[in-house]
Amino acid sequence: MHTDNPTAAILVIGDEILSGRTRDSNAHHLAQVLSATGFDLREIRVVADDQEQIVAAVRALDDSLGGAWNLLFTSGGIGPTHDDITADAVAAAHDTTAQIHPQARAALQARCDRMGTELTPNRLRMARVPVGATLIENPVSAAPGFSIGNTHVMAGVPEVFRGMVDWLIPRLAAGRPVRSQTVEVRRGESDVAGDLRAVAALFPDLSLGSYPYHDERGWGTNLVVRGLDEARIEQAMDQLKRRLEL
Repeated sequence: MHTDNPTAAILVIGDEILSGRTRDSNAHHLAQVLSATGFDLREIRVVADDQEQIVAAVRALDDSLGGAWNLLFTSGGIGPTHDDITADAVAAAHDTTAQIHPQARAALQARCDRMGTELTPNRLRMARVPVGATLIENPVSAAPGFSIGNTHVMAGVPEVFRGMVDWLIPRLAAGRPVRSQTVEVRRGESDVAGDLRAVAALFPDLSLGSYPYHDERGWGTNLVVRGLDEARIEQAMDQLKRRLEL
């Protein structure tokens, strides 16, 4: 699919993802948001809670550091425990250090005051952000994310991550949302591959995909046409339906 939308990558950080203990839902959620709001997601990468791996990935993915894509979104590793090292690693990738941010500290103090708890050193770790970063507001639990360069760092807890995404995405310069149409056929993927290939060749500006499934009735395939131009999508779908005699 041809697009001039800003490109993006997602970096999921956490040993718990790689061990299988936790199933990642954040990348799936953000992928849907990016497509719907005009960003071209090109890569999803998962790394451990390891400083060198995080630094290398940030530098490889953020084009402000010479990386591959216009925007980088990260998930995980900005909590209060010893293995929450994302702030320090992202700071290192951007050749700076992490420090307590006054506004972040104030937000955490206000939440502690409301809850009648103490702002302990562990909680205060969540106010550490790279020098020069701006904050991403957290409407759920106050501890903010942050943006530096083209890297946008958000929490791993799904509810908090979604709140940060909702705050951040409208503040970024987006392109055109991706549109799609789907048709379901009760045929196997091999039976429709030739027709799908032929239509894809006629519409190189679009993305045509086949997604097989199996249920109690046997094999079926969902055929999806994606692109930025609704009229072109409609034309491609009409061609596909005619070839499949639908």
